Amino acid sequence: MKLFVVTGPSGAGKGTLIRALIERRNDLEVATSATTRPQRPGEEEGRDYYFLTEEEFLRRIEAGDFLEHVVYVSGQRYGTLRSEVARIHASGKNVVLELETRGARAVRDAEPSAVTIFIAPPSFAELERRLRERATESSGEIEERLELAREQMQEAADFDYVVMNDDVERAVAELDGIVTREAAGVGRLSAT
Repeated sequence: MKLFVVTGPSGAGKGTLIRALIERRNDLEVATSATTRPQRPGEEEGRDYYFLTEEEFLRRIEAGDFLEHVVYVSGQRYGTLRSEVARIHASGKNVVLELETRGARAVRDAEPSAVTIFIAPPSFAELERRLRERATESSGEIEERLELAREQMQEAADFDYVVMNDDVERAVAELDGIVTREAAGVGRLSAT
C-alpha cells in the first residue's frame, strides 16, 4: 500500500483535485487529520477531523503518535496520526494526505517511500484571484497566504511530481496516472 502526499499553496486546488480523484478510484482514501481547533457546526468527529485538546495533542506528540504535525499562524495544531494511516492501509487502500509543504516534507522524511505531489497554480495571478474569490479570509490573511504561497511555489522541485492545475480534468487525469503508476510500482516515467 502506498502513501500519497498532495501539497501546494492555498488556492492551488488540492482539495478539488483530491475529491475528483477519489471519485474515480476505489483504492484510495483520504486520511482524516487531527486538530486542536474547535469543532464547527456540521462537522463530525472522525469524518472532518479528530478534535483533540491542546493537552491531548501534546501528549500524543510525546508518544510519537503523529506522522507529521504543524502549528499554524492561528496557534491551532494540525497533524496526521500514524493510526489513521495504518487503519486505511489495513482496509486495503492507499492513503492520500492533503498537507501544506512543511507537513509534506515531514512525511517524506519519516516515510521515504511516500509519493509527494505538488499542485501548482497556472500562475501566481491566478492563485491570487482564487484566494480573493473565496472571500473566506480577511484581506490581511489573504496577503499572508499569498506571501506564504510565493515561498511554497519555490519549493515545487523538492517533491516527486509537480501537477499544474490549469484545467481540472487534465490535472485529475495526470494525478490518476501518477497514482496508477506508483501503485503498480512503476514510479516516474523517465524522460526520453
